[in-house]
Amino acid sequence: MELTYLVKKDNIYKNINEILSLEFKLSARLASKLIRNKKIYKNNFIVDTRDPIAFGDTIIINLDLFEDNSNIIPLKMNLDILYEDEWFLVVNKPAGIAIHPSVTHYNNSLSNGIKYYFDLINLHKKIRPVNRLDFDTSGLVIFAKCEYIQEMFSRQMANGDFKKYYLCIVDTLSKKSGIIDLPIARKKDSIIERCISVDGQTSITNYRVLKESHNISLIQCKLETGRTHQIRVHMQALGHPIIGDTLYGNKSSLINRQALHSYKIECIHPVTYKKIEFLSELPKDMQIL
Repeated sequence: MELTYLVKKDNIYKNINEILSLEFKLSARLASKLIRNKKIYKNNFIVDTRDPIAFGDTIIINLDLFEDNSNIIPLKMNLDILYEDEWFLVVNKPAGIAIHPSVTHYNNSLSNGIKYYFDLINLHKKIRPVNRLDFDTSGLVIFAKCEYIQEMFSRQMANGDFKKYYLCIVDTLSKKSGIIDLPIARKKDSIIERCISVDGQTSITNYRVLKESHNISLIQCKLETGRTHQIRVHMQALGHPIIGDTLYGNKSSLINRQALHSYKIECIHPVTYKKIEFLSELPKDMQIL
């Protein structure tokens, strides 16, 4: 895991510190960690990052820091890995599994399965999901293989370069597309449920109907913000809660969870800077519905 920068003839940087901050966009925290662990090189020699640089110098950042991830119990799991490279992997999460370990899912979350896989490929890194999905929401989850990649994806989320698309099924909507701009807050006296509130955080969902049949609509939702339960709360606010959503709607005899699936992510590769897209097919239970 290395990042390389060749100092150009028209170099604008005064020293390696500026390259770390402005070229690689490292956070001060991560840069400090790499410096302390002697992971910064100039022309293959460990250097003081305050040293001047010259045309033709090669600056290398080694991100192979050992990290203790023993706090997560490994669990052999049949992971559906849709994409993997040196820097991150994309997993298709089924419904009915948590992403993080918790009191109720201490040893059987998706992160436990990723820990087992990291052990298998001898990767000693913390488990870092880039995006999150509810227990009963299926679809795409990205796991960063190092702190740098997590930072870069987080920056993309902040500036709008990390785009998330979902599919959900609701009772037929009369308005076939629109923008839901309603603030969301935690519901009083609840640690789980959210609600629309003037005191909430800005929450924006773009939606459009893709297909209709038998009084139900298949909807694509594109998130402009990423609030907890955002699509579920916004659909409830329209008077059309997601079918099967027992927290914000009603139990359904047609599907045993909320019919919500993270089906597409568009982003920029944090190292190659190429635009990339990942897709996940609609799961069987939602296809049947």
